Amino acid sequence: MNVLITGANRGIGLGFAKQYLAQGCDVWACHRSDPGELNEIENTRLHLLEWDVSQDQQPGFIVEACAIPKHLDLLINNAGIYGPKKEAGQSLETVSSQTMMEVFDVNCVSVLRVVQQLRESLIEARGVIANVSSKMGSSGDNTSGGSYAYRAAKAALVIVSKSMAMDLDEKGVRVITLHPGWVRTDMTDHSGLIDVEQAVSGMANVIAHVDDYGTGAFVAFDGQVVPY
Repeated sequence: MNVLITGANRGIGLGFAKQYLAQGCDVWACHRSDPGELNEIENTRLHLLEWDVSQDQQPGFIVEACAIPKHLDLLINNAGIYGPKKEAGQSLETVSSQTMMEVFDVNCVSVLRVVQQLRESLIEARGVIANVSSKMGSSGDNTSGGSYAYRAAKAALVIVSKSMAMDLDEKGVRVITLHPGWVRTDMTDHSGLIDVEQAVSGMANVIAHVDDYGTGAFVAFDGQVVPY
């Protein structure tokens, strides 16, 4: 199976890379500049790809950048940022339009950029697109406010993901949106409730059973559908 993962140089993305390599998949692991711990993995099925998904690219960029096969079975859109911490720059009093736009671009618009580049390879394989959002993008789950940029971008990603699912369904491409849980990573200052391995294992299981969920469903790592 051919798998491409964005934001794969650390945290959840790195966990996904290790998970699918262990399954014997060919993995294209994307990173912005520093490959990080990807450099420590010795596996001939691992292909490193420098791809800043926040930048627009010419059509066909991905084919020229590395030998991506015409047959792509799984795309995991994992790349994302939190932006300023809540008190420092995402409270009602402090959040700026620049912060809103920067976080929105990376967490939502970049997913569109990636899918547009890889659309034909996914259709050829009748593959799966897994977009990593967050329950913080659920209005029904918002009981604490704040985190304006992050919440808004992750909410928008759910909508974009749903539209992708509807548009690509007739092409045989299934799309699912994932909530990884509160994971101990750099983004959470390692204060989460679960570790990367548990989050990735759970999400990989959801992906493997994508046909058990509705078109464009929003599903947590434990298999529970997230109310939007």
